[in-house]
Amino acid sequence: MTKSLILVSHGIFCEELKKSTEMIMGPQENIYTVALLPEEGPEDFQKKFEETVADLEDFVVFADLLGGTPANVVSRKLIDGGQFDLYAGMNMPMVIGFLNGVLLGEEVNYVEFGATNIQHINQLLTSSDDDEDE
Repeated sequence: MTKSLILVSHGIFCEELKKSTEMIMGPQENIYTVALLPEEGPEDFQKKFEETVADLEDFVVFADLLGGTPANVVSRKLIDGGQFDLYAGMNMPMVIGFLNGVLLGEEVNYVEFGATNIQHINQLLTSSDDDEDE
């Protein structure tokens, strides 16, 4: 059985992140999304999350924002004994890291992978120019 990834967010960010990732990595059947829509409350989101994970045994959850409703609702599942990992602050490098880890059968430090892929391009270009001058 393949490990699954659940993306949760305010609005459709999670759905669009999945679509954007699929542009690079191709269709992903083991990525699921649960969006908290503007007209919904925590109870609605909780129901959708529970329905999404009902048939999944091994999954990881990436949430958009620490302290936001999606992360808080999923955190409650952990407090109640859920056996899965939850990360907040998701970005595309984290999702790609997850997919590569599953593909290669390797553990990935999602926090480190996501953070190290945040770069200030101006600094990279400047340091590259400085290196060429030497």
